[in-house]
Amino acid sequence: MLQGLSLFRWSGVTRSKLYAFGLLLALVLLGHGLILSWLSERTQQMKPLIPMADPMLTRIIELARPALPVQRPNSRSVGPVVKSAVAVLPPAAGVTLAGMPGDPVGPDLVESATVALEQSEPAAPVVEARSAFVADDVPAFDSWPADTRVSYALKGFYRGALYGSANVQWQREQSRYQVRLDLNLALLLRYSMISQGEVGAESLSPGVYEERFPWELRRMVFEAGSVRFDNGVQLPQPPAVQDTVSQFVELSHRFSSGREVLKVGGEVMVWLARPQGLALWTYDVVEEEILQTSELGAVPAYHLRPRPITNPTGVISAELWFAPSLQYLPVRVRIALGADNFVDLLVERVEQGAAPVAVSGNWRDGP
Repeated sequence: MLQGLSLFRWSGVTRSKLYAFGLLLALVLLGHGLILSWLSERTQQMKPLIPMADPMLTRIIELARPALPVQRPNSRSVGPVVKSAVAVLPPAAGVTLAGMPGDPVGPDLVESATVALEQSEPAAPVVEARSAFVADDVPAFDSWPADTRVSYALKGFYRGALYGSANVQWQREQSRYQVRLDLNLALLLRYSMISQGEVGAESLSPGVYEERFPWELRRMVFEAGSVRFDNGVQLPQPPAVQDTVSQFVELSHRFSSGREVLKVGGEVMVWLARPQGLALWTYDVVEEEILQTSELGAVPAYHLRPRPITNPTGVISAELWFAPSLQYLPVRVRIALGADNFVDLLVERVEQGAAPVAVSGNWRDGP
């Protein structure tokens, strides 16, 4: 009888523990469900991204020998317009804003959602970031490239060796554009970064930017005068601001149109919006380099290296190589992920379609 009483008491204690564990598990699941519901509702309220169909690419681009853009007689010296500028986002409750592995943003790094600007002239308004020499005349609307796909071999290191492929694809439908970067790792994992917006004669104007990872989707919306992030924060939009992938085409167009002249020792500035915030990036043109590629052979390119920024929101930074003999396209992209971790993309081939037809119109007004 004593054995039966002991068994009864043990069973009662076990049942109490199981009930407590079940209640705790239910509360945890409910909390996660509320957070996911809040994020889903917040994301749905933002402008959706509607992917374009893949373009028809009809030709493979080979190395050319273009004349390098020469500084135009009416170019003006702009000089440094901003010493440093950065805006950081407070993360949503219970959510870690991580760009890629190795780029965490914790609450201890964030105290404000205001843009901190140190201007060379305190009373002057924020102006567009440009390199030392910028031409006054505006390039033609059709100076933007035809539909283009740059394919890369991918290698790197993150907790072990990485191998795979990647491509940057640019396409335009009337005045609407899309740029997407797809990274394919180990034949299983795929990461995509997509930018959509409008094409202007002088600059791209992003409208929506998405990062698609296997575990999450993040979005930024560029509205009139502001950038809105998926945690609800809005920040003032600097002139000519770009996102992580639109900068590739934006910079390529600046160089190919001659608005900015690539020269060793020069600098290139661009405002970048990422899910972690806004910052003015300055790239130093550090050298001319010959890249050895598997399909195109030796490709001369200008190597651009980013300067460290004030109060960085993560450890990710990217070095860029632009090739004059390949329409100033980005032929190498090396993304540092902190410590010894990196991803390195090297061009294999470039495909293009027919030149687009310029038609006026605003894609935002469509259905």
